[in-house]
Parts: sequence; structure tokens; C-alpha cells
Amino acid sequence: MIEQHSTDPHPNLPPTGEEDNATLRESDVNMDPGEVAKFDQSASRWWDPNSEFKPLHDINPLRLDFIDERAELAGKRVVDVGCGGGILAESMAAHGAEVVGVDMAGAALSVAKLHIQESGVNVDYRQMTAEQLAAAEPESFDVVTCMELLEHVPDPASLVAACARLAKPGGQIFFSTLNRNPKSYLFAVVGAEYVLNMLPKGTHDFAKFIRPAELARWIRTAGLTLKELAGMSYNPITRHYNLGNDVSVNYLVCTVKEPDGLGSRAPSMAP
Repeated sequence: MIEQHSTDPHPNLPPTGEEDNATLRESDVNMDPGEVAKFDQSASRWWDPNSEFKPLHDINPLRLDFIDERAELAGKRVVDVGCGGGILAESMAAHGAEVVGVDMAGAALSVAKLHIQESGVNVDYRQMTAEQLAAAEPESFDVVTCMELLEHVPDPASLVAACARLAKPGGQIFFSTLNRNPKSYLFAVVGAEYVLNMLPKGTHDFAKFIRPAELARWIRTAGLTLKELAGMSYNPITRHYNLGNDVSVNYLVCTVKEPDGLGSRAPSMAP
């Protein structure tokens, strides 16, 4: 998970991806070194379920079930983009998938590699961006997952396109991110970071949150078909997460790379 704080003169508008695509094609580095350093500093606590990574541990069973129920992970070749310390990547490997995990946070990847030595699960971790992997291994994966990363990179449209290039024709690509509206600011920033102290202050940049309609546009442009949209909600009283129809804060998306390369918008997307 790599975050870029906005320097756009219109910070409430997410980047379209068009302005920086030429640069990204040259460098293939869709990341912010400062944010990589921040995640590296906390990497040693990645597998501590009571640390600042507790929300990732708590939502992982929901994310895993959402993916496995639709993609049937066993026997599939999967890439987890923005794998961090490997919580989701390990879980998918334990379900029988052949998993590659990519991230630019070197210390987080080191923790991930150490953890698989303890767990005995096999994951191929690599320090690189999705754009770099897509250039090296296009159309090589049955399943692509990109969880809680889109809102942390300078060019989310480029990341969506790279994930599409990684998938085989007929492959499935899963995204999760945060909606941008007053409720999500109240819950994901004020509530999670300042009231409940679930996340370190400054974890999220609200201007980088992504409306479902914006993500849908990038999905169509990348040649993907949107198949399903689900919301993830947190109950601060029970301290439990659940999946449902409320996409006003956190949401997950299931897409497919059609064999003809012509994506379409299937279900209705909330604004």
C-alpha cells in the first residue's frame, strides 16, 4: 500500500491518469518513495494482529472469501499487486493458488518472505510495480488482486490498466478502495484515524479516494467488464466488518477481461 499525497492544484479531483501516462510509460514507476519509506518503517509489525495493521487482518477473511467464491483460487495463477507483508497473498496460496506478490516496499517484502518460512506457504515475492510486471509477463495470470492500493498511488488509472494487462483473456481482476464523499471522510479519516485510532494519522489522503463511477471509467478504458460491486462496512460497536450493498465507504469490485478485449459496464455503479 503506497500513498501519494496530492500536489494537484485541484486536490478534490482525483487524477485522470492522462497527464502522467507518458512519464509512467518511460519509467514504469507508479509510486511515491516517501510513502514506500513510511510502510517500510512499520513493516516489522505487519503480522501483528494488534498493530496498526489490525484492520487488514480483520478484513482479510472477507476479501479472501469474496475472491475465492468468484475465482475458485485452487490451481489458479494469481498476482497480488501491492501485497505488502503478504496477508492476502499467503491466504490465497493456502487456498491452493500459485501466487506472485509484488510491492515496492522492500522491508515489507522482507517481512513477507520471512513469514512464509514460518508458515510453510509458498509465495513468489518481487519488488516491482504492476506496470513493470505487466511489461515482463503480460496476460500471464488467471486472477489479479489489487486491494487497498488504488488510493495510494499517483496514477490509479495506470494501475488499473496494468492489472488488466497482467490478466489472461477471461481472467478476473479484483479491486478494493475507498469512496470519496462526506461519509467516507467522516468514517475512514476522522473516525478511523483520529477517533478510534484504528490507523495512524495521515494514513489516507481524502483527495485520493475514488468514486465507483470513476473506477468504472478506468475499468472500461482498460478493456475490462465490471461484474460485481460490493460494499464493506465496519460496526464500531461489535468491531466486525461485513459485506453488503453499502458502497459509501469501502467497496470491492470484481471485473473480467473479456476474450475479445472489449470491456463493458455491467451492473450499475453508484456515483
